[in-house]
Amino acid sequence: MTEYVIRFLLGGAVVSAFAMLGDVLRPKSFAGLFGAAPSVALATLGIALYQHGVNYAALQAQAMIAGAIALAVYSVVVCHLLVRTKLRALTATLLSLVIWLIAAFGLLSFTGGQT
Repeated sequence: MTEYVIRFLLGGAVVSAFAMLGDVLRPKSFAGLFGAAPSVALATLGIALYQHGVNYAALQAQAMIAGAIALAVYSVVVCHLLVRTKLRALTATLLSLVIWLIAAFGLLSFTGGQT
């Protein structure tokens, strides 16, 4: 039960800090970007570091980086499919999901990460 309380408090504090940072920066659209993924990732890494040590936290960070790169590739592919081929959003996202999986697992395999 203590782990959940720590996750809640740490996650909330980090999300609030990033939300304040996003509120200060311009344009305001950065607020949502800074309030979500980075704050949750930092809270998760902090807990992983505390509970499992440096090596485990490094593996988690490596997986997060691979996932972020794969998400960027996925986003570019979705945009191209929507704009150039005029596919419907559902079709473009489902087709691009395969690209995301290949990119994510390919990056993890290439860097020696665990899948």
